[in-house]
Amino acid sequence: MKAPIGIFDSGYGGLTILKEIIAELPEYDFLYLGDNARAPYGTRSFDIVYDFTLEAVNALFDKGCPMVILACNTASAKALRSIQQKDLPLMDPAKRVLGVIRPSTELVGSLTKSKHVGILATQGTVSSNSYVLEIEKSNPDITVSQRACNMWVPLIENNCFETAGGRFFIQQDVEALLFNDPLIDTIILACTHYPVVQAIIEEFVPNHVKVIAQGPIVAESLKAYLLRHPAMNDSLSKNNERVFITTETPSSFDKNASLIFGSAIQSEHIVL
Repeated sequence: MKAPIGIFDSGYGGLTILKEIIAELPEYDFLYLGDNARAPYGTRSFDIVYDFTLEAVNALFDKGCPMVILACNTASAKALRSIQQKDLPLMDPAKRVLGVIRPSTELVGSLTKSKHVGILATQGTVSSNSYVLEIEKSNPDITVSQRACNMWVPLIENNCFETAGGRFFIQQDVEALLFNDPLIDTIILACTHYPVVQAIIEEFVPNHVKVIAQGPIVAESLKAYLLRHPAMNDSLSKNNERVFITTETPSSFDKNASLIFGSAIQSEHIVL
């Protein structure tokens, strides 16, 4: 029986990934799960993020999804490898869980000319060093600088990022990253929430600095993956359907999610 692709995020940020995936693969069905009741993940320990992410993956598998995309950098950094190596072989070796870090890190070598790259992320992603390690694998000549932007997710989820205070925190973090390494010419937005504030970020960087959102990169990577794995592609339903579930109160989720997604969302509640 064919089933949708599962998309998981700790909250709303994964919607920026889902939008780009839909633009690339509009005919496919998607089931989005936001763990908003327990967000944010960025300041939580490795063990907690792993436990929460595994619960979400199991919930999406239980709903029939043969593939789950962790559209959350913190989950990708702290839980993906363990789930892929330890849990999937026991759960169902035919199913797949993919993350959002590797597609960006594999591409960054073709984007930077100075070979100096900046990472804007949550504290959890920065502490994991996942981006530094992944970039080093494919591009050992690139110098990577990171900045944890601890206020950004709350600002975005509370729709306060355009206030004077919100803009101050964004400017402070961007300028601190560039001060740490003035040679940076490419910045990866290593949190799926951050494309919401990309226009503000770009106000505070020099014209030659590229600010890269992950959504289009992940979407292209997923499309290529499905072309390489026809059996998985054949197991996916293609009825242009999108379903949203959240651990938060649906009415609360729907309001903010609709703003980020760009169209009205009606979600259902789930308990993990």
